[in-house]
Amino acid sequence: MGKHVLLINDLPGYGEVALAAMMPVLSHLGHHVYNLPTALVSNTLDYGKFSILDTTAYMKETLAVWHKLGFSFDAVAAGFLVSEEQAELVASYCEEARGKGALIFVDPIMGDEGHLYNGIPEERVLAMQKLAAAADCICPNYTEAALLADEPYRAEGLSRGEARALIDSLRRIGPGSVVVTSAKVDGEDAVAGYDERSGDYFLLPFQPIPVRFPGTGDIFSAVLLGRMLRGEALPRAVQAAMDAVAALIERNKDNADTFKGIPLETCLEVIGS
Repeated sequence: MGKHVLLINDLPGYGEVALAAMMPVLSHLGHHVYNLPTALVSNTLDYGKFSILDTTAYMKETLAVWHKLGFSFDAVAAGFLVSEEQAELVASYCEEARGKGALIFVDPIMGDEGHLYNGIPEERVLAMQKLAAAADCICPNYTEAALLADEPYRAEGLSRGEARALIDSLRRIGPGSVVVTSAKVDGEDAVAGYDERSGDYFLLPFQPIPVRFPGTGDIFSAVLLGRMLRGEALPRAVQAAMDAVAALIERNKDNADTFKGIPLETCLEVIGS
């Protein structure tokens, strides 16, 4: 039976990333999907020119209305946030929802390749740490994991022991399970994690495909969350998400406009059912 899932992320007008990527995936996997946009974005940022509308005021008003109406969700997934104020707002909401039994999933979108994204201040890290503390599962890339744990980014990669130590540092912040993507461990590209339910650490290697699409991280998170909500063990859900993203990239690698993201509506069957 499908779960009721609230997605808190930005909404693009042109391009299949963030909410535009996650909603069709989770719907395809049989869940009921709701959304709270953190920003309206004209198009994916890869085009170089864009406009972003901060929706913090709308978010506050919407959450107040939902509270009066008694709306609740089985899971809340938080992603891109445009300010520390939003992070505080979402963290408070997630703490409340978790207290009522909702599963809280956080993709702390802040940076990549060893640095914060343009326009994101250092203060965002502290705000994201608070949000991560309210989560049952966090899914940072390696850069974001290092930032959250206040540890140096190692461009050369990590040993297995260092990867495990990084995960333990993240667990001390508060989340139950941890999934670190885009890591290089013992010379291999891999996803490293810890499954709170089993108490096991895991390391899943992958072969990167040299084509970049925006939104693949959002697809990964959506598949992972969708399968977690079915009760699948975390390592199995992570592997399913990895396989889905790889298959989608492979199918679309010759697309003329990769900046738009992957046209999910044409290939949802790749994700499975």
